[in-house]
Parts: sequence; C-alpha cells; structure tokens
Amino acid sequence: MDNVLHVGIADMKIATPPLLLMTTGLGSCIGICFRDESKKIACLVHIMLPSCEHAKGSFNKAKFADSGIIFALSELEKKGVIISKLTAKIAGGAQMFKSPAENDIMKIGYRNAVAVEEHLKKHNIRLLAKDVGGNFGRTIVFDPANGALNIKTIGHGERMI
Repeated sequence: MDNVLHVGIADMKIATPPLLLMTTGLGSCIGICFRDESKKIACLVHIMLPSCEHAKGSFNKAKFADSGIIFALSELEKKGVIISKLTAKIAGGAQMFKSPAENDIMKIGYRNAVAVEEHLKKHNIRLLAKDVGGNFGRTIVFDPANGALNIKTIGHGERMI
C-alpha cells in the first residue's frame, strides 16, 4: 500500500489523510495512537519499555512510554496541535512469555500498559479505547481521517476500535 507510513520498533511518525500509520510486532510493546480530530493529524509511537529512568547517556526517546509520549506531544505541538484536543487509543502490552517469577518485573507488557495510561492521564489526554494484554502479538493500522484503529492478530482475529 502506497498510503501506509510504517512505524518501526521504538519509532514515532506523524501523518495526515490519506496516509495511514502502521506498526507490526506489538508483543509486550505498545502502539500509542494520538489524534487531533479537528486537524485530522495523527501520531503513532511504538514504545518498548515503561520508563527511561535507567537509560544511560543519549537514548531513543520513542523507546520508552514516558519519554515517547513527551516526544510525540512535542512533535505534534510543532505541527500546530493543541495538546488538550488530543485523544488516544492504545494496543499491545501482551505477556509473550511465561515467567516463573511472581513479581511484576518480568511482566513488561503489563508494566508498559500501566505506564502508558499513567502518562496519558498525567498529560490530560483522553484514552478512547484500548486493546492490551493477552499472550499474542498485534499489528495495528491507524487512520488519521476517522480515528479508526484496526488491530490484526494471529489466532485472535481482527477488530476495529
């Protein structure tokens, strides 16, 4: 598809119609989709980890929930978006591997989902819909024109949120 802008792992892209934003490989990672309905501008961030707190030196801001959200909001503001008008949808956050540990340290998907929701709330961004958890990967396609988030999975079908 010529109208699809691919967002890689630990990557962020902004698009307007007729472009669509797509990312694959969402296991424990989360795809955060931002949209300004009035401007029909959208952003997709593919985060891998909940926090950049222990990252050393320079790091990829899009890799972490906390810095990835701040990075996306900053880039959207440069495009004239008013942050208070943004809404969000998220997908991913699966537990892809069984862990013998009972603590949450190995539950990266769960920790990612919690961190994303906390940071969206911190920035007063309304979360319209989410498809998180489970033990399966996802591919998502986000449409800036209407805000539809198409979620494709293997063995769990396809759905639109």
